[in-house]
Amino acid sequence: MSLSDAPPIDRPAVPTAHIHISRPLSGEDQARADLYALLSRLLLAAPDAALLGALAHADPILSEGGDPALEQSWEALTVASSVMDPDAVANEFDTLFISVGTPPVNPYGSRYLSGFLNDTPLAELRADLARFGIGRVRGVAEFEDHLGALCETMRVLITGAPGIARQPLEQQQAFFEVHIAPWYERCLADIAAAEGSNYYRLVARLAGAFLDIEAQAFVVGEALDGTPV
Repeated sequence: MSLSDAPPIDRPAVPTAHIHISRPLSGEDQARADLYALLSRLLLAAPDAALLGALAHADPILSEGGDPALEQSWEALTVASSVMDPDAVANEFDTLFISVGTPPVNPYGSRYLSGFLNDTPLAELRADLARFGIGRVRGVAEFEDHLGALCETMRVLITGAPGIARQPLEQQQAFFEVHIAPWYERCLADIAAAEGSNYYRLVARLAGAFLDIEAQAFVVGEALDGTPV
């Protein structure tokens, strides 16, 4: 029997309406996600020797438009990472964020937005996280409104994660403006000004430069879309 005589093969219909193909992440979004991931790591725990070494040998940041604040703060942090002793950085982190009693800095949104830890802003944040399918990982001590945890959330909104969809820029902006923008400057200023802040003064400087760019980019994006700013 020739191929032309072969009976037709029944194939199941493909439900094309349910096929979703994600576009590759842009270079700009990957860079944003990487910076959010780094800031999350540094704000939630002291860098170990491996991370300090990686930062010490990191390439310079050449930001779009040549933003000097981001480039200079990155350079300062990488230089400091090349000479800092891991134990010294760990002691500094503990002094700033985990000291006995009330630490010099409590980097939680509720603390800055309402004056109290574990308050209404945290409940509102948890409701928004639930909409994205994001929840607190079991065993994690820090609340979801810790600035480091919020940086990790922004990374997930940009890149997506297993079981969590990547979010459009509008959703990223809404989350940033509600849960980060109102208080990050005050928090980072407190980190930089705290007694004993040495390496983390530079972390705060980098975080401030990057989050300022994020805030400005969201505003520019609104203007380009024709949305009132």
